[in-house]
Amino acid sequence: MAPPKLVIFDCDGILVDTENMANKRLADWLNAAGYPKSFEFCRKTYSGRSMASVQKEIETQTEIRLGADFVDRWNAGLPDLFSHGVEEIPFVRDFVEAVRVAGIAYCVATSARISKMHITLGQTGLLPLFEHAMFSSTMVARGKPFPDLFLHAATTMGFAPADCIVIEDSVAGTQAGVAAGMRVFSYHGDAYSDRDGLIQAGGTPFDDMRSLAGLVPLG
Repeated sequence: MAPPKLVIFDCDGILVDTENMANKRLADWLNAAGYPKSFEFCRKTYSGRSMASVQKEIETQTEIRLGADFVDRWNAGLPDLFSHGVEEIPFVRDFVEAVRVAGIAYCVATSARISKMHITLGQTGLLPLFEHAMFSSTMVARGKPFPDLFLHAATTMGFAPADCIVIEDSVAGTQAGVAAGMRVFSYHGDAYSDRDGLIQAGGTPFDDMRSLAGLVPLG
């Protein structure tokens, strides 16, 4: 495998440890709306997805209505949710720095809004490393698992999909990267990660950020 020309990082679950907090709140909200789902279900099913796509799926498949302001309320509550501190994923900063030192282009592409990235990446001190290239599913017609976001990031950065790799942790994100024609490395860093689902989606699995340097040639 030749070194990539562009490394595309997902944000939540790859750069910052937010998936558990977010999915616990989502489970609470869905239960309150009359759609009883566990944290584990939400973590496995909705990780890597935009809240707009989650709402659309639930309201299409069920009689549940989450409200026209569901997404706005969700985003308005994020500063409070993450106010108690967000930690970066262990050792991911080392890999980002290795990519940067190697002179390889990199960016972040996530289902989250740019405003959320400013909160989470800002709290961890990772924001200065990514401010130059931040992409959100709000910029494209279809979010993950569709390839639109990753293709938009690659096109904007000036690279062909075949020259890009994606670092993901969700099944939806892995599917999106594979559909975009990119090689995907899929992180399963805790007990709630769907390792089998990541492999079935076409990702190369790994469970420690320190192992990425051995999987991805940087020069």
